[in-house]
Amino acid sequence: MNEEDMTERLLLAAGVGPGSTVLDVGCGYGRVTQIAARLVGGQGRVLGLDRDASSLVVARQRARELGLSNVSFAQGDLRLVPSEHGLFDVAVGRRVLMYQSDAVAAVVGLARAVRVGGVLVFQDLDSTMGPGRLTPLPLHERVRSWIWTMLEREGADVHMGLHLPSVLEDAGLSVEHVSCEAVVHTPKTPHRVGEMIRAILPRIIESGVATAEDIDVDTLDQRLAEELRSANAAYISDVVVGAWARKLA
Repeated sequence: MNEEDMTERLLLAAGVGPGSTVLDVGCGYGRVTQIAARLVGGQGRVLGLDRDASSLVVARQRARELGLSNVSFAQGDLRLVPSEHGLFDVAVGRRVLMYQSDAVAAVVGLARAVRVGGVLVFQDLDSTMGPGRLTPLPLHERVRSWIWTMLEREGADVHMGLHLPSVLEDAGLSVEHVSCEAVVHTPKTPHRVGEMIRAILPRIIESGVATAEDIDVDTLDQRLAEELRSANAAYISDVVVGAWARKLA
């Protein structure tokens, strides 16, 4: 099971569908934006919001390539969504709250962009319960350690998944759903970790977790796949918590 499927199921269950208006905060390269755009259809609209201008360049290009006419992007902070964009039925953030110094304040700010009766949907990782394996998989475990150690050194909340329910309640929202799923790697369903590691490689190096030579990103996916095949094993790399809450007032 990959995270894209988890996100789509979460959005569908939260009520995202044809005609919905969706705000995707911390949209990055627009992966969640694309999922939401497909779900809302031509009668809906999706705005991707991110502070990083270079990520938005990539997001806009990908949206053009996919012919997504119901998508737009803007640079900004989730706490201060410009009022010119109007109110949204749904605000969604994937792997966003873990980076907020005050997650409750961030949700309170974001909720101002959601209509009364609308929902806020979040999906975040949690390091508490991983990794999962029956057979030692040193390379997989090393890659996971690079990521989580980097996040900890950057000050991210590596337990945000389990903190989601209390954060949403403390922000004055009514929590309606919490679920937990896992990303499972098998010899026949490997995941493309290399692309993700390549995207965060400068951060890994800057945090002092590993060097480019240690990682060898160009061969990383191949080596990970070979380790799974050789061990004929399954590996749970990440636990993903999803939650949504309704704005009642």
